[in-house]
Amino acid sequence: MKLLELHILQSFPVSCLNRDDVGAPKSAIFGGVARARISSQSLKRAVRLHARDELGAKGFTGIRSRILKQPFIDALEKHGLEKDVEKAADAICAVFSKQDGKDKAQVTTAVYLSPDEIDQIAKAVAEGGDAKKASKKAQRNDAADIALFGRMIANDATLNVEGAAMFSHALSTHKVANDIDFFTAVDDRKTDAEDAGAGMMGTLEFNSACYYRYAALNLDLLADEKHLGGLSAEERGAVVDAFVRATLLAVPGARKNSMNAHTVPSFVLGTIKEKGQPVQLVNAFEKPVFQKGMGIVEASIEGLTAEHDKLKATWGMTTAAEVALPDTDLETFCFTLVKHVS
Repeated sequence: MKLLELHILQSFPVSCLNRDDVGAPKSAIFGGVARARISSQSLKRAVRLHARDELGAKGFTGIRSRILKQPFIDALEKHGLEKDVEKAADAICAVFSKQDGKDKAQVTTAVYLSPDEIDQIAKAVAEGGDAKKASKKAQRNDAADIALFGRMIANDATLNVEGAAMFSHALSTHKVANDIDFFTAVDDRKTDAEDAGAGMMGTLEFNSACYYRYAALNLDLLADEKHLGGLSAEERGAVVDAFVRATLLAVPGARKNSMNAHTVPSFVLGTIKEKGQPVQLVNAFEKPVFQKGMGIVEASIEGLTAEHDKLKATWGMTTAAEVALPDTDLETFCFTLVKHVS
């Protein structure tokens, strides 16, 4: 497996980037102590939205939604089908998921499809083709995000797409305990004489932490015909470039208006492996980092680079290329990694 790997250290101030079922920052026990955590699902969504909306990356067009019927109706009508359009759209939707019993415009599970896939399937059905066969034949070279992050269709496993990208849950490099923000809101229409108290009050949980994040990209799988094999090496390189930039720059949007903890990584190690398996460097932090008089970030960088050197020396893990931020700039960092895409 040819791999591109990103090892990221990023420090966030007061934040609640990824919430659990009671609205508190997610956490996990690692190395016997509580750590702050950001789920891989949260990170992946932030990455694909950043690539599409902020970078304007070509091919990040996939849409995951339960609202599946109307897009197919529109596409069927576009391709000239006038009779039984809704029936034909229902037949296509049934390939991917069951119809919702309460809302017939929706299906029961969110389905990840690209606009070109929808158009190809609708065109084939409008011309008299079978919905299931058309769905299996549809190409998705406009949907790099589906190739990167994968797709699962419970109704038909042959429509599944194995994601080329692999993400870990981000964990703090040090022990973290959530704190509580007590807040009040003033009623602007009340005077002190009427009511000196607050209009409302409440509490929110937050934390601050330096996270280790890991992401990898299976370059062999990405080049496979079933993924993005229809693209040229240059076009796949553009996809990888967008993936790297978005992975480094995207931040989950929870409480972005009230806490706005958006930062950029303090340190990133990027590597290319010609063969091997994805390996995190998270065990550098199995023993929680302490300040040691130099701050959490600096101590975390020291631990990460030491762990990387140890793995290379002990296990013979070789790399075809290594590059680090801030030792170089973002453009050089991306170019160094992307030039290995073939």
